Amino acid sequence: MNLIVESVERIAVLRASALGDLLLILPAVEALRRAYPAASITLLGREWQVPFLRGRPGPVDEVVAVPPIEQSPEAPPELVGRFDLALQMHGDGHYANAFVNGLGARVTAGLRGDDAQPLDRWVPYVPYQHETLRFLEVAGLVGASSEHVEPRMHVTGRDYAELRSVLGELPRGLIAVHPGGRDARRRWPASCFAEAAARLGRPVAVTGGEHERDLVDEVCALIPKAIPVVGTLSAGGLAALYTACDVVIANDSGPRRLAAAMGTPTVGVYWCGDLINAGPLTRSHHRPLISWTTQCPTCGSAGLREPGGCAHPVSWLTDVGAAAVADQAGELLSA
Repeated sequence: MNLIVESVERIAVLRASALGDLLLILPAVEALRRAYPAASITLLGREWQVPFLRGRPGPVDEVVAVPPIEQSPEAPPELVGRFDLALQMHGDGHYANAFVNGLGARVTAGLRGDDAQPLDRWVPYVPYQHETLRFLEVAGLVGASSEHVEPRMHVTGRDYAELRSVLGELPRGLIAVHPGGRDARRRWPASCFAEAAARLGRPVAVTGGEHERDLVDEVCALIPKAIPVVGTLSAGGLAALYTACDVVIANDSGPRRLAAAMGTPTVGVYWCGDLINAGPLTRSHHRPLISWTTQCPTCGSAGLREPGGCAHPVSWLTDVGAAAVADQAGELLSA
């Protein structure tokens, strides 16, 4: 069956979210580019994505920042009627499908949860499915396919210039660790990052956002001569830093996905449920270590994703050992 939409000149893709979420859709957007080589692809995204993707080689032609979908599910008037094809790669569609339908595109496609508006073409949203494969299914609804399942991103001269201006000359054999993450339950302890890095005997950069300064400081206090990189680099500058590293050790996070998209080997520490949705799909350059903890270490509440479950800010990843992480990183470094 030919699912290609005829006479498409302008495509909109909705993905207004964080860095790691953006990277997960890249294989699907690359598939759209191959299926519709003459069309212009517009990412409807967040404000930070505009400078990050401007001038960067890739499948997106332009980025238009849109208001938070959860707060403003109506499409801005200036976007209505602008697109021939609109794809919802934002989530379960509870708010996003109304936004996409409001664009007035000839054909809409995307994800649909139980309480979401229907689109012209849709696949059901279920909680546990790898996000990249989920979005490739959406691209398949309009005839696009890809053999590539890992996100890929290009570093630019502007990224390298920023890195040099902030950090200067980097030591040879550098590795990076990223101890941060949005949810304390999904963060490996800072002391474990420090122990794993120390076992490798390499120069270490410790990365984090300004809101993660305490975590970075905690790791650096345990690693002599570690280089703290906290809130000083844009996403592009961080990409350049990770390109200069031989391996990156991180929690499930946007920075781990960014390093992987740049071609840098990674070791990730995952809670089991998160590995299903966002872990690396290949193993030659990426090694996930998995915590099988299924009850809160503080209160015994089961199921990290259960509605109404506890939110004690304690790590669920402590059953992953630093020696195991260092061993996996050592294998990647040897290879």
